[in-house]
Amino acid sequence: MSLADRLRGLFADVRPLREAHFRRLWVANIVTVIGAQLTVVAVPAQIYAITESSGMVGLTGIFGLVPLIVFGLWGGALADHVDRRRLLEITTIGLVVTSGLFWLQAFLGLNNVWLLLGLFSLQQAFFAVNQPTRVAILPKLIPLQQLPAANALNMTVMSAGAIAGPLVGGALIPVLGYSWLYLIDTVTLLATLYAVYRLPPLPVESRSGSPGLRSVIDGLRYLAGHKVLLLSFLVDLIAMIFGMSRALYPEIAHIAFGGPEEGGLEFALLFAAMPAGAVLGGVFSGWVSHVRRQGIAVLLAISAWGAAMALFGLFVGFAPLASRLMLGAALGMLVVGGAADMISASFRQTILLSAADDDVRGRLQGVFIVVVAGGPRVADVLHGAASEVVGPAWASGGGGLLVLVGLAVVALAFPAFRRYRA
Repeated sequence: MSLADRLRGLFADVRPLREAHFRRLWVANIVTVIGAQLTVVAVPAQIYAITESSGMVGLTGIFGLVPLIVFGLWGGALADHVDRRRLLEITTIGLVVTSGLFWLQAFLGLNNVWLLLGLFSLQQAFFAVNQPTRVAILPKLIPLQQLPAANALNMTVMSAGAIAGPLVGGALIPVLGYSWLYLIDTVTLLATLYAVYRLPPLPVESRSGSPGLRSVIDGLRYLAGHKVLLLSFLVDLIAMIFGMSRALYPEIAHIAFGGPEEGGLEFALLFAAMPAGAVLGGVFSGWVSHVRRQGIAVLLAISAWGAAMALFGLFVGFAPLASRLMLGAALGMLVVGGAADMISASFRQTILLSAADDDVRGRLQGVFIVVVAGGPRVADVLHGAASEVVGPAWASGGGGLLVLVGLAVVALAFPAFRRYRA
C-alpha cells in the first residue's frame, strides 16, 4: 500500500455519500444541526439568566427525560409497524412547530421558566420518535458494511453543528437575544423536512401485531436475550450519567472563568469544545471500518472519556489561580472527551444496527435514543444538584472518576463484552 493510500485511510470513509437518499439527508443535516444547537444553547442560557441557578438548569434533565423514555420506546414500536418515511414526515413537522413556539415565547418576552420547560418536553417527545426512526432506515439506504462509516459521517455533521451553534449562539445571545436563535432553528428544520419528503416509501419487513405496550415489551425481551447489546447500553449510561456535566457550563463560564451571566464567549467555548473533539474524531475515522474487536474499542474509548472529564473538573477547580490558562486546559479535555465519545458511539451504533433484525430495529433504536439522550438528562439533574452542594469542579471531576470505576467493574464482570468481535 502506498503512502497516499495510507493517508487516505486515515480520513473519513465517504462511500455512503454515493447513495442519493443518504447524501440528501446528510447534507440537510449540515444546516439543520446548526439551528438545533442554537436552541440547545439558548434554553439553558435563558433559564440561567432568569433564575441564576444551576439547579433550575438541571431541571431540563427531568423535563427532557420523561418524554424521551415514554416516546422513545413507543416511537421505536411505531417505527416497526408503520411506513418509516411517513413517521419521519410527521415528527419533523412537529419539531418545526415546537421550535416556532420557542421563538414566540422569547419574542413576547414571557420569561417563564415553566413554559420553557414544558416546550422543551414537547420538543423531546417529537425528537424521541424521530431519531430512532431516522437511524432504523440506514440499513435500507446503504450496504451493511458501510454502517460504521455512515454512523461516523452522521456524528461528524452533528458535532460540527454543535461547534458552530454554541459559538454563534453564545456570542449572539447578548447582541440579538434568544428569539432570533429560536427562529433560525425553525427555518433550518425545513431543509430536513425536504430531504425526508424525497425519501421513497420505507415499509417494515415482516411486521406483526400493533405498536402498543406488548410490542414495546417484545422489543425489550429481544434486547434482554442479547447480552452484548444490553451491555453496550450499560456502559454508555455509566459514561453519560457520571461524566456529562453540561448543566454546569453556565455556572462554570460565569463563576470559574468570569464570563457574563447571560452567555458570552466562555460559555460558547465550553459548549463547542466537546463537539470540536467529535469532529476531529470523525474526520480521522477512516480506521473504524477495519476494527473487528469492537467491544474493547468501546471500553477504551469510554475510558478516555472518563479520564478527560476527571481532568476537566481538576482544571475548573484551579481556574481562580490562572483563569485563562485553566480555561484552555479545560477546553482541551472537553475536546479529548468529545473525540472519545464519537468513537464509542460509532461502534455502539454499528453493533446495534448490524446485530438486530429489521422488524425490531425501530424498537432497539428507541431504547438507544432513551439511553443516549436520556443519560445526559439524568446527568443534568445529578450534576446540577451536586454542584449546589460541592461546587462545579468537584461535581464534574468526581463524575469522571466514577466513570472509570464503573467501567472497570463492567469490564471485569462481563468479559464477553470486551471480547466481542464484529
